[in-house]
Amino acid sequence: MSGRRVWAIEGTGSYGAGLTTSLLEHGQWVVEIDRPARPARRDGAKSDDLDAVRAAREALARDYLAAPRARGDREALRVLTTARSGAIVARTKAIGQLKALIVNAPQSLRDQLRRGTTDAQLQRCARLRTLPGHTTEHWATIRAIRGTARRALALEAEASEYETELEQLVVAICPALLERPGIGTITAAQFLISWSHSGRIRNEAAFAALAGAAPIPASSGTITRHRLNRAGGRQLNRALHTVALSRLPIHEPTKAYADRRTAEGKSAREIMRCLKRAIAREVFRLMTHHAKGPMVA
Repeated sequence: MSGRRVWAIEGTGSYGAGLTTSLLEHGQWVVEIDRPARPARRDGAKSDDLDAVRAAREALARDYLAAPRARGDREALRVLTTARSGAIVARTKAIGQLKALIVNAPQSLRDQLRRGTTDAQLQRCARLRTLPGHTTEHWATIRAIRGTARRALALEAEASEYETELEQLVVAICPALLERPGIGTITAAQFLISWSHSGRIRNEAAFAALAGAAPIPASSGTITRHRLNRAGGRQLNRALHTVALSRLPIHEPTKAYADRRTAEGKSAREIMRCLKRAIAREVFRLMTHHAKGPMVA
């Protein structure tokens, strides 16, 4: 068609987000591409102009062009999930630091704090007080332990607030996800973040490939089998893995399927791969038919 134009942009969700948003607002056709393949530095040149040409050639050579991920609700889910993940990681590090401080604390303080669960230790350490008769070492250790425990508790409360806000967004966008067994707020949010909006991913097979859950043929001779896929989005793959692990002990259809495949001689890894592929199919259909929020590019 004369005058038809497509913009191939690398990093539509990061450094290219501003340009992508502006082009979409002006009704332009924008597609997202991966980093263009570059020749070896010693044998090939590199510049912005050359990278632009490589990006255009890669877009023209593709059978399917990926639409940019949506902003709006999808971006809200992403930033809250990222913030919660950071709070969880920081809390874990604070707890590890607290354990080390307790192990190296003076004997009387160590005997007082080392027993009990982690949650009990956090609460007990956060209430520690210094006394005038304490030595400098004892006083400084209490201050360090108390501050670390309070930091861990504050991060735990922060992560809980993020999770509450994520649940509200998931309920507003696609409550059908939370009605399925094994799917919680965090995994549902990750599914919506990776899916982005209706029409971006062409079918359930592409969604499974995006998650790294699509089977890879690994047959040889008379043996017909598939192997695990190490590619794809690892966070989405992790969400599928979490749902599969949650369903195995409590979901009767999943238990029956695993028992049947075990009887056929399938390994635990092969069974998990099949379960993740089935969950990807189920989740994709749920989001395609039941997502009701403004998840548009």
